[in-house]
Amino acid sequence: MSLFPRPLVASALVVAGTFLLSACGLPVVGQYPEPVSAGSDQYDPSGNVANKPQNSVFGPGGLSFGGSSKPNAGENGGGAGIGVNSFLWRASLDTVAFMPLASADPFGGIVLTDWYSPPGTPNERFKAQIYILTRQLRSDGVTAKVFKEVRQGDQWVSAPVSPDATSKLIDAILTRARELRIASAAATSGS
Repeated sequence: MSLFPRPLVASALVVAGTFLLSACGLPVVGQYPEPVSAGSDQYDPSGNVANKPQNSVFGPGGLSFGGSSKPNAGENGGGAGIGVNSFLWRASLDTVAFMPLASADPFGGIVLTDWYSPPGTPNERFKAQIYILTRQLRSDGVTAKVFKEVRQGDQWVSAPVSPDATSKLIDAILTRARELRIASAAATSGS
């Protein structure tokens, strides 16, 4: 026997749920940046308010899918609404494009591939983990790890990877990132 009758408990849960859901529709009151006149030392011709932090759920600068509206975002490749260098990010994806992608997190800068068996050696398979560490295009801004397994009977067994496999992967990513940066600079200066 319960202290409260079931219909009363059910009604209370419905009322509580209604209040919780209706709270989602409350207007958000916020402060928008004041417009800055052209004579002010904080004037930015792009329309952004200079030297004032912009608050956002997605961090400084917000989220952008079509490029960056920041004046110098293309110089270091930190624009485009991702948390890491965009040239290193794109280069990482391009470099491991032949492998199946298991996970890609542009905000954390992590690219994880699934196992890939080269056509010439079906009894071995490889997997890569790539970590982009910075918003700047730097040689130490990316690190990687390569894993290898070989088939023994019906099972895959971990095997040693050649010592230069990781450095070759990182070099390929950095080379591709430089190519993307050069192409971006040429496209910007050409238009």
